[in-house]
Amino acid sequence: MKDMRLEAEAVVNDVLFAVNNMFVSKSLRCADDVAYINVETKERNRYCLELTEAGLKVVGYAFDQVDDHLQTPYHETVYSLLDTLSPAYREAFGNALLQRLEALKRDGQS
Repeated sequence: MKDMRLEAEAVVNDVLFAVNNMFVSKSLRCADDVAYINVETKERNRYCLELTEAGLKVVGYAFDQVDDHLQTPYHETVYSLLDTLSPAYREAFGNALLQRLEALKRDGQS
């Protein structure tokens, strides 16, 4: 079984460039099978995300908040989740990808 806290740290490091703030919750309990990630999008919307083997889903609309009545779908990847929550994430991700492709092209021509 995966250690979800380590998994959550990897998720944060992967997309931190495309959001205002993102960190693994220190106040919500992490376990082998679940971790919680707080994220603030570039639009300044805050979410609490739950990470399990099933994927990621929004469980609250504030940092460290879990609303058990909230019914939101799981997303297999953090990219898919943020793509639905944040148009600015989509733009930042696209720009980063374009910059990498341009750098590869430059490296290939030298």
